[in-house]
Amino acid sequence: MTDERLGAALPAIVARMPRGSGIVFRHYATPPVERRALFLAVRRIARARRLVLLVAGPPLPRADGIHGRTARKGRGLATRPVHTLRERIAAERAGVDAIFVSPVFATRSHPGARALGRVRLGLLLRNNRLPAIALGGMTAPRARSLTGQAIHGWAAIDAWAV
Repeated sequence: MTDERLGAALPAIVARMPRGSGIVFRHYATPPVERRALFLAVRRIARARRLVLLVAGPPLPRADGIHGRTARKGRGLATRPVHTLRERIAAERAGVDAIFVSPVFATRSHPGARALGRVRLGLLLRNNRLPAIALGGMTAPRARSLTGQAIHGWAAIDAWAV
């Protein structure tokens, strides 16, 4: 996940991401011209490293897919954020390719939001049919602590800024 907190370090962060990873390019508050230029720089690195690149918010050229509350199966990959069982069911019905379940832990992105924690994450993902990616306060050690949960990976913003 990207946002303005990553600042000018974003291209370097993308360049060191593990092959096979993915990026959800957000940058909602960046002015359109600057947002497009930054996206194109990230896309060049992503292509060279074979990273999946999704866009959230206003569309941008030649992304691998979209991420958002109304994403539906169509051209390219489609993912949705999921915070509740109702949202998970809606994502399944929309035929998206994967879901980002959050916030698993407390996060700076949503200060004061109630974190799911391990137990509620497990309940939310019970009988889930979609690949689920854990998000919210995630770090590599926290991701390892979710072993046994029905997640296919993890995503973060701040964890990449170190």
